Amino acid sequence: MKLTVVGGGSTYTPELIDGIAGRRTSLAVDEIVLVDPDEQRLSIVGPFCQRLLDHAGHPARVRTTTNLERGAEGASAVLLQLRVGGQTARRSDETFPLACGCIGQETTGAGGLAKALRTVPVVLDIADRVRAVAGENAWIVNFTNPVGIVTRALLSAGHRAVGLCNVAITIQRWTSTLLGVEPDAVRLEHVGLNHLSWERSVHVDGVDVLPTLLADHADGLAEEIGLPANLIRRTGTIPSYYLKYFYAHDEVLAKQQKEKPRAEVVAETERELLALYADPAVVTKPEQLAKRGGAYYSEAAVQLVHALTGGAGAEQHVVNVRNSGTLPFLPDDAVIEVSSTVDSTGAVPRPARPLDAGIAGLISHVTAYEHLALEAALHGGRDRVSDALLAHPLVGQYATAERLTDELVAANRDFLPWAKA
Repeated sequence: MKLTVVGGGSTYTPELIDGIAGRRTSLAVDEIVLVDPDEQRLSIVGPFCQRLLDHAGHPARVRTTTNLERGAEGASAVLLQLRVGGQTARRSDETFPLACGCIGQETTGAGGLAKALRTVPVVLDIADRVRAVAGENAWIVNFTNPVGIVTRALLSAGHRAVGLCNVAITIQRWTSTLLGVEPDAVRLEHVGLNHLSWERSVHVDGVDVLPTLLADHADGLAEEIGLPANLIRRTGTIPSYYLKYFYAHDEVLAKQQKEKPRAEVVAETERELLALYADPAVVTKPEQLAKRGGAYYSEAAVQLVHALTGGAGAEQHVVNVRNSGTLPFLPDDAVIEVSSTVDSTGAVPRPARPLDAGIAGLISHVTAYEHLALEAALHGGRDRVSDALLAHPLVGQYATAERLTDELVAANRDFLPWAKA
């Protein structure tokens, strides 16, 4: 089996390769191709990935290329992990909203919209080119943020795609540690949108242990999530750590206005990682990679690719998939992030119990924004951008949306053909 990673020069990539090396008995990968326009990064990341596999005794071979078609030809699965504009654009996403009194974050709010506008056209072009050389049966696994919007764009264009995020597997690992059980023993009832989700039950051996978790460990969960323990108990769920941007907006904003942008921290970590990757003596995953973000991405991605490419029959995964009536208050073509049954034919959402009004309302609100964001990404236009911002619950005021639009367009003009006119 051939696996292609688009954006393979990323410092994330060795995390993925380490996961493949650790699952060598079940994921029969023969060839891994890293595709990236940055030859210098490929010249460092590619050989390090090969050393990881060799050290683990995995037989797969790593190739690198700047040519997408050459890299994707004959692939069974293609992973997308792009960052259009790099850390410089990320820093902009995290900072320009702050001056308008809004959350600065690269996947939600105004920063998330900026990223979607830059990313969706690039991903759709890549997907078309991948399908032309890899064929209709190749799977596209999208890890590119904002995952929900990008995956909706791929599915709307008819691609065989599934979206993946590491939030659910991260929470699975937290809860398994708190419960003292193996991670694979934990099954989550995960529902919502990408970066707007809740765990509604946590099953171990068929028993829902969420009430026990909330009673005994709410303080520990609160520290990880960034929300008060009493709020977590009141929801009766484990909220995603991205919900702090909604439920604790002003506190998070005040903190962001004082701290160094996350993009600068990541850029420093990347420089350190690339220096380590370049050292021929380094043959295992560096501890510093944990600072990069994307915890457990490797395991989630490898498990999902395993299921999509034949695996051992149907498996349960949390993925981004078309709604198709699962949440009846949303359009069928909305993309939701839910527990799903996955096999070689794709991902099918598991039935969802009715949601509390507060949760359903917030999901509906953000889904409306995501629809407008995709329209803006596909068709351009200043008014479409402003309409999307006005619809976002983290913005929601006309004057603020107008100011944010001007700031967003000015900061991203080089990536928006319609804005150059």
